[in-house]
Amino acid sequence: MNRQAQAAVMFLLGAALLHAGSTDLYLRYVKAGLQPLLLASGAVLIAAALATVWYERRRNRSQGPQGTEDSHGSEGPHGSQAHTHDHPEPRISWLLLLPLLALILIAPPALGSYSALRSGTALQKPYVYGKLPAADPAPLSVIDYASRAAYDHGRSLHGRPVRITGFLALDHTGAPYLVRMALNCCAADAQPVKIGLAGDLPPVLRPDAWLEVTGTYTPRLAHDPVNNGPIPYLQVTSAQPVPVPHDPYDETWNN
Repeated sequence: MNRQAQAAVMFLLGAALLHAGSTDLYLRYVKAGLQPLLLASGAVLIAAALATVWYERRRNRSQGPQGTEDSHGSEGPHGSQAHTHDHPEPRISWLLLLPLLALILIAPPALGSYSALRSGTALQKPYVYGKLPAADPAPLSVIDYASRAAYDHGRSLHGRPVRITGFLALDHTGAPYLVRMALNCCAADAQPVKIGLAGDLPPVLRPDAWLEVTGTYTPRLAHDPVNNGPIPYLQVTSAQPVPVPHDPYDETWNN
């Protein structure tokens, strides 16, 4: 892989980052707040690739068709300078194209029930609790409801129906959970926050199906068998399937 090929790889990678950052594709990899950095990284890679091509062409023109010193600047045994010669890079370097092709051709699905059931709930106690939305039912995230129910004992939830969206996960006993994967930075560190579901549920529950559920607070509380973390419950009054949301991950750790 010579300098020209390296520049081509950098250019394609930069273009792929710009494409991902300017569409919803980047949300499969990193949280929404990192979009500006992703776009900036793509622009820097493209600029570096163009600068590499410009530098190589300028160097080739200055050397002429016969070349000048070799890469070590040494002279031959009779005092004459040797011609320039390139040191070939290992062919394995072409494997750098594989993650690039994966980024361009394969959009990975968002993490789902398989990952959620093998990781303990990542629910954390927030510093403050904001006011509930005025709408009725109040739209809440999985993290918002779970933290209020588990750590605030549902004080702000009493008498208020809520509406929550997440995907289904069924444990080994068939017990249903409404889950959202929460991000600190990117999909690699995603961790689940789970809500147990009780009450009026659909007769057929399919793992990884996205549901919008309406219900009310219940003091019932379970503990995650993976890490013993709290799993609050929601008393469901209605549930309906919904499409996968624009951003399948949840970044709202504190409210």
